[in-house]
Amino acid sequence: MADRSPTIFTRSTYPEYRRILAILRAETVGGALLLIATVTALLWANSPAADAYFALRDFTIGYEPWHLELSLGHWASDGLLAVFFFLAGLELKREFVAGELRSPAKAVVPVAAAFGGVVIPALIYVLVNLGSAGETLKGWAIPTATDIAFALAVLAVINTHLPAALRTFLLTLAVVDDLIAIGIIAFFYSTGLQPLMLLAALVPLALFTFLVQKRVRSWYLLLPLAFATWGFVHASGIHATVAGVILGFAVPVAASGKKGEPAEGLAESFEHRLRPFSAGFAVPVFAFFSAGVALGGFDGMAAALQDPVAVGVIAALVIGKAVGVFGTTFLVTKTTRASLDPSISWIDLFGLALLAGIGFTVSLLIGELSFGSGSAHNDHAKVAILAGSLISALLAAIVLKARNRRYRLVAAEEARDDDGDGVPDVFARG
Repeated sequence: MADRSPTIFTRSTYPEYRRILAILRAETVGGALLLIATVTALLWANSPAADAYFALRDFTIGYEPWHLELSLGHWASDGLLAVFFFLAGLELKREFVAGELRSPAKAVVPVAAAFGGVVIPALIYVLVNLGSAGETLKGWAIPTATDIAFALAVLAVINTHLPAALRTFLLTLAVVDDLIAIGIIAFFYSTGLQPLMLLAALVPLALFTFLVQKRVRSWYLLLPLAFATWGFVHASGIHATVAGVILGFAVPVAASGKKGEPAEGLAESFEHRLRPFSAGFAVPVFAFFSAGVALGGFDGMAAALQDPVAVGVIAALVIGKAVGVFGTTFLVTKTTRASLDPSISWIDLFGLALLAGIGFTVSLLIGELSFGSGSAHNDHAKVAILAGSLISALLAAIVLKARNRRYRLVAAEEARDDDGDGVPDVFARG
């Protein structure tokens, strides 16, 4: 009887391959800007002009009757980051409708890996903090998120030609990771729920949904409705970034197909317009206002790393993410009798699992929600997020760099187009 065991990490279709590469290029540039913003914030926050940095971060602007009198730091985390989560919502819906997640056989591995990469780090953090004050347990979700922009920036620096299937896996893993993080924020970090405000948010959300389902693309109609939805959700006590995801889910993925209508779907159109803004401005600005922490020199760093919060975050990012992602992938593969694609080996998966330990954007956000901006635990969590992400990046670079020669051979094979039809031969054969 023929072996019907499924093969995982196989090549996707050529259009999907090109779309993934376009997203990865944008996120790689965003990762570089994210790194620049982070280093700038750290240098400024530890310079003689540190007071000016914190004064800028805490400068308040807005209109209080609408619950919108916020500091610049909160405008970045509650407002600008909603654009990032809107794109996450778009990407997740696209993956389920037309991407890798539409097939249960292909979806089970990245989805399981994402859950493993959330549960194991959370458990490690809780175990480290069980013997300390109960307040530190609030940060259990800090190390659960993977920062795709930083992870891809690391890949660009170490110059690996990671096989396309693994790049797709990394992106899908991060998207599902973001969805889990959004659920965690909505259910565990929302306070003082205001049902009337939440009901009020349904009105602009319904109008926004109606217009996008009719393929209306006019920003002057959609943007005010999106902002109103965001404002009501913010006032309801649920973190405002959740509004971004809900709005993203409302956007149709497929093009209408009607004569005279653009061939590009509305979700794809929004993604092309907003991803440069998100990766090039929104997320770096958030990082600039969130990453700045006064380290206090060597003694301050040593004190920060003695906090169970910091120890738990570092251990969870470096060990928990690698064990969670790799272990779950291995377990699911073996229990379903699946086999790896011939171009992939388990050491590749392990390098990718180490790379998943780079947690930044969402980790910083959850740190602020857990302990409050400016608190000692939050500052220590920031130090730990930076340290854990750096360690994970270095370990991943060692593993993936050692495999770089093999990656180059795979990339060369994937790029061959002997018949000159513009489609690499491996996709024509697939």
